[in-house]
Amino acid sequence: MYQVRVEADFAAAHFLKDYHGKCENLHGHNYKVFAHVKGSKLDEGGMLLDFSILKGALKKVCASLDHTNLNDNPVFCQNPSAERIAKYIYDKLLEEMSCSGMNLSYPQKDDSAAYLYAVDVFETETSRARYCV
Repeated sequence: MYQVRVEADFAAAHFLKDYHGKCENLHGHNYKVFAHVKGSKLDEGGMLLDFSILKGALKKVCASLDHTNLNDNPVFCQNPSAERIAKYIYDKLLEEMSCSGMNLSYPQKDDSAAYLYAVDVFETETSRARYCV
């Protein structure tokens, strides 16, 4: 099985409405995001997929979150945890890649196509949430 990873980042503010502690107050993070793709078949050029296409799509998704208050995005239900952010980025990255003509959704049985299997969101260098299939 081959695996590739690209990364992007964004800065955003948030607070956790149903949390009791300092994170219930408005604060910000410089988020780092990793997108992981794996598959068992390489293309004619010997690549699982083109890094630049995946990285461009991830940067576009992250740019939509950059310098925003994540609580303003209704998808997070007023609790934009790193876990919810990871799922959001996973879903949006699949959409963005599909618009580029590349389907990265989980393959069917016996399908060797590349697929997006995980998105990591780091709030700090030592704290990460992952959404994976």
